[in-house]
Amino acid sequence: MALTIGIDIGGTKVAAGVVDEQGQIVEQLLRPTPAENPEKVAETIAEVVGELSRGRQIEAVGLGAAGFVDETRSVVRFAPNLAWREEPLQKKVAELVGLPVVVENDGNATAWGEARFGAGRNESHLVCVTVGTGIGGGMVFDGALYRGRWGMGAELGHMQVVPEGRPCGCGNLGCWEQYASGNALVAEARLIAEADPERAAGLLEIAGGSPGDIEGTEVTEAARAGDPAALAAFSSMAEWLGQGLSDLAAVFDPGCFVLGGGVSRAADLWIDQVREAFARHLTGRGHRPLADIRLAELGASAGLVGAADLARNR
Repeated sequence: MALTIGIDIGGTKVAAGVVDEQGQIVEQLLRPTPAENPEKVAETIAEVVGELSRGRQIEAVGLGAAGFVDETRSVVRFAPNLAWREEPLQKKVAELVGLPVVVENDGNATAWGEARFGAGRNESHLVCVTVGTGIGGGMVFDGALYRGRWGMGAELGHMQVVPEGRPCGCGNLGCWEQYASGNALVAEARLIAEADPERAAGLLEIAGGSPGDIEGTEVTEAARAGDPAALAAFSSMAEWLGQGLSDLAAVFDPGCFVLGGGVSRAADLWIDQVREAFARHLTGRGHRPLADIRLAELGASAGLVGAADLARNR
């Protein structure tokens, strides 16, 4: 049985797993990410590889990195939530672990995992959108991962949808993730609670009374209890998501969208609204097939499963 290791490196945690040829995780580990120190990040990766390799024959290691990965799949040019700037991650980790190493953007790795083993199985053209703190993405066309000329394609969350809109961590204004992400959901709920506390009475009670203390879990809990402000915040996020997907369909014409990320755990509160908004905003609506909008199946493991499979097929 051919085994590879996939590692999903985020701003707060390193998730690693041994993955077989069927995309099944044999063993998994979690470690905190020493995000401010690139050397310690590489050392953490090497430590988990060493631990997972014990007693096993490992072929290669795939790294899903939250940042801009160059076209050679070796250098992380920029990462907004880690101290990676022109970081030679592939070379550094390969020297530490003594195995072939492939570096891929984490959104691309997630898209590949879902295309191979998850909600996108048997779909030749798909766009994966991960809705969490921000918005990430990846695209598979004609059964191959699309990376762009310089390896930095599919940064879907940074489409500018509102000219001179809300400031984004990328340095631009009005990016999609400022209106359709988990952070956007919380920001909208706080604004509603500040403007109309009576409407948000249930949400404020759950959050301890202060709009500034509202977080995503409180918005979800309040929405499930029928709080009008929390439901309105989800509706706003869903409308922006559906509109953004319609724009992506106009450019890429995928057969399906796969939606994942942390916010998807509350998908029952917004997925139907996303589908309705998508159909309403789609260019040429009524004269073209509607892309299927599916929920991701691999959950938080999609990135490491995809990274492991990319390493296997390097």
